[in-house]
Amino acid sequence: MTSATTGGSGPVPARRPRRGSVTGTRTTVAALFLLPAAVLLGALVVYPIGYSLIRSFVSDTGGGFAGFDNYRELFTDDGIRTAFRNNVFWIVLAPTVATALGLVFAVLTERVRWGTAFKLVIFMPMAISMLAAGIIFRLVYDQDPDRGVANAVWVGVHDTFAESSAFPKAHPGRDSPLGEAGGGAFVTGEPVRAGVPVVLPLVGVAPDRMPDGAEQARAAEADPGKVTGTTWQDFTRGKGVGTLAGVDDGEFGYPGMRIEAVKDGEVVARTRAAADGTFTLPQAADGALLRLPAANFAEPYRGVDWLGPGLVTPAIIVSYVWMWAGFAMVLIAAGLASVPRELLEAARVDGATEWQVFRRITVPLLAPVLAVVLVTLMINVLKIFDLVYIIAPGSSQDDANVLALQLYRSAFSDGRPGVASAISVLLLLLVIPVVVFNIRRLRREGGR
Repeated sequence: MTSATTGGSGPVPARRPRRGSVTGTRTTVAALFLLPAAVLLGALVVYPIGYSLIRSFVSDTGGGFAGFDNYRELFTDDGIRTAFRNNVFWIVLAPTVATALGLVFAVLTERVRWGTAFKLVIFMPMAISMLAAGIIFRLVYDQDPDRGVANAVWVGVHDTFAESSAFPKAHPGRDSPLGEAGGGAFVTGEPVRAGVPVVLPLVGVAPDRMPDGAEQARAAEADPGKVTGTTWQDFTRGKGVGTLAGVDDGEFGYPGMRIEAVKDGEVVARTRAAADGTFTLPQAADGALLRLPAANFAEPYRGVDWLGPGLVTPAIIVSYVWMWAGFAMVLIAAGLASVPRELLEAARVDGATEWQVFRRITVPLLAPVLAVVLVTLMINVLKIFDLVYIIAPGSSQDDANVLALQLYRSAFSDGRPGVASAISVLLLLLVIPVVVFNIRRLRREGGR
């Protein structure tokens, strides 16, 4: 559209109305709207970072400039170096295992009817706080098999294949013919003779700790061609010691007690006691010493010291994976739902096995989602604190130390805020490459 001509000149174009901004406001008004968010960002993010950076160059007393002394401490202090080494272990292991399990769970649950229920169960630990999860796993890893689930299972499996002793506290009492043989075993002081019953009294086993199959002890009968005897608990509850080295009513035999006949340092015969404590050895035992092997009195297997110096970090990582595998599974399952089924079916039609479909099609298509999960967990692991602080006992906390925990200990336990600030700056520097990588990856994904 043009306006009318004037004085013979050409047409004059009409003016277009001036447009406002997209939001219909001026730049100043937009800045005012952004100001509250900028203030909060500065107060909650920029200021703490800046203050920590400045404080890291100040002495612990706050009275003077310390230069790079606090940063030099990061590379010379044994506790901080252990924390840094453990953080590397965490970053390499925890996100990888959690992501791998999440991938496996997401793929497998697509093929079962109750997949939704399974996902709910796996994701449920995410609803538990780190503090509560730490308390739970502190009990799970308890050394006592009667309290700790991990050791209860481990001891149960061990005892299935390796018999444990039922008499760990048993030992010879007064007037017993047995004496110490070294290594926890006991041996008779004089050789035994066929046809002469032998008594091997012991004490030290509480009546309520006797094996279930124990019966009233009975004196062995003489057998001219064999060595016979009795081994029993020489103590009667409520009646003092009864007859020393003599079988009394109410005294129980030691069922399953191992007895060996030893001549010239070699075992010539062996047997086990019956439920009433009686035993029989062949003629070859005549003139031998009777020995009760140390295996009879070995302490029962108590399981693994999960929270000891050697296993405390892997044990805590297991608890972390228990919590975060569900998070990884949900994100990967969402990505898996967008994978074109035509590609998977075409691969199967072409003869690909399920493993080939998974490795060559499913995993490559899920690579962006796997990267998101892995990077997110890596950032989360760098600031892990709660689980280590709660689960690791005081005796093993130095061995399980991580940078976030060392920051807390330096600031509040050791009274070294300068070093704590330097640790916080180090954590920031460790997080920045991961964040930059994630931003670049997101931009590449957005540009496709």
